[in-house]
Amino acid sequence: MRKIGGYGAALAVMPYLLIKIVWTLGLLIPTGHMGDPNWRMVNAVTAVVAAIGIFLAIALCRPWGERLPAWSVALPVWIGTGLLVPMLFLAPILGPAAVNQDQAAGSADIWTYEQVLIMLSLIGVGICLPVALAGYAKTRWPEALGGPLHTGEAPGNSYNLQITLGRMVAAGCVILGVLKLFWAAGGTIGIIPSMIEDRNLWWHLLTLSTGVWALAGAWGILVLTSRKGSRRFPLPMAAAWISSGMLFSYNIFANLSELMYKGPSSPEYPIARVMTTEAGIILGVAMILIILMVLHDRRREE
Repeated sequence: MRKIGGYGAALAVMPYLLIKIVWTLGLLIPTGHMGDPNWRMVNAVTAVVAAIGIFLAIALCRPWGERLPAWSVALPVWIGTGLLVPMLFLAPILGPAAVNQDQAAGSADIWTYEQVLIMLSLIGVGICLPVALAGYAKTRWPEALGGPLHTGEAPGNSYNLQITLGRMVAAGCVILGVLKLFWAAGGTIGIIPSMIEDRNLWWHLLTLSTGVWALAGAWGILVLTSRKGSRRFPLPMAAAWISSGMLFSYNIFANLSELMYKGPSSPEYPIARVMTTEAGIILGVAMILIILMVLHDRRREE
């Protein structure tokens, strides 16, 4: 399964990589503005990211990958799973909606086929990458996947600090999650009145996804730090891992999108947008640091 996941993820990225290379060269561009130098630079950067993703996918299923520095594997895979796993639940709705929206806007016919290939690439990686990561972690970091939730208390552990930080981060995740669910359900507090009608299906589903994963992360991090609420370790670990990566990567992407478009890219008031995106980034980083503390103590205890 580790090899299937690794090679499957590498193959799934190939259409995405090829499309990005073609766009960087200025070929088969679906809309005129994507031929601008700035967009071509963005496509070049994402092509490089895709190439790195192929290398990492292969590294996850090969013995030599276990000799790579831990951070060079864990950091990009953390961001990748945070981006792609939540998208698996949204793609069946967002994919067709995006195609219909672009067709109505008059985009070139080739864009429909390119977008389908991109969506299939993202779905394929979202499915295969966690499988490859699970097999890799089972070999290199077995404490991250198996065993009971509570494995004992080694001398010099950071258990009390984990509980304190976990409660603080969980509280922040709950506040962020409830606010996002309120917006996704149609709430208008914090929304610019003139942009209420601009909240399309994409915005509602992405906002809903953020709220759900923030609450899932709150549960996961509380269980990991208190060592109560689950008999086994993998489920809360997976919830906290994906949630932290999702909160970090999606909010970083939101900030970059706003800089690219040089204006508000979402209907929230600027202060609300800044507070929620920055809170997501901070909570994501804090969660992964707590996870590392938990895993460090588990390795010592085992």
